[in-house]
Amino acid sequence: QVQLVESGGGLVQAGESLRLSCVGSPGTFDHFAMAWFRQRPGKEREGVSCISLGSTFTSYTDPVKGRFTISRVNAKNTLYLQMSSLKPEDTAMYYCAAARGLSCPASWPHNGADFVYWGQGTQVTVSS
Repeated sequence: QVQLVESGGGLVQAGESLRLSCVGSPGTFDHFAMAWFRQRPGKEREGVSCISLGSTFTSYTDPVKGRFTISRVNAKNTLYLQMSSLKPEDTAMYYCAAARGLSCPASWPHNGADFVYWGQGTQVTVSS
């Protein structure tokens, strides 16, 4: 059973930065493309960023493009999301997720249907 555990969330002011981490079970990162999703208050879950198994491909959705950076260290089974210039509208529960295969799935970023493992989430709150 693959387990994913997120950390790094917290309360920050607008304009500040945070780095989220997602640690997976040993060997997890050898087989999965990885992504970050978020669910803002009163909104449906949405994709944030996706990275291929070998880090050769990354994708960002428009609300975070230019401000967030996704990365991974497979040897450490760890996924990161560096978030800069945070805005109040970035307030959300952030989840990491794993999809089998080398690349971000075709369904990305429209839905998370192809992501088979999910973490429990870490809360990010940005005050104005």
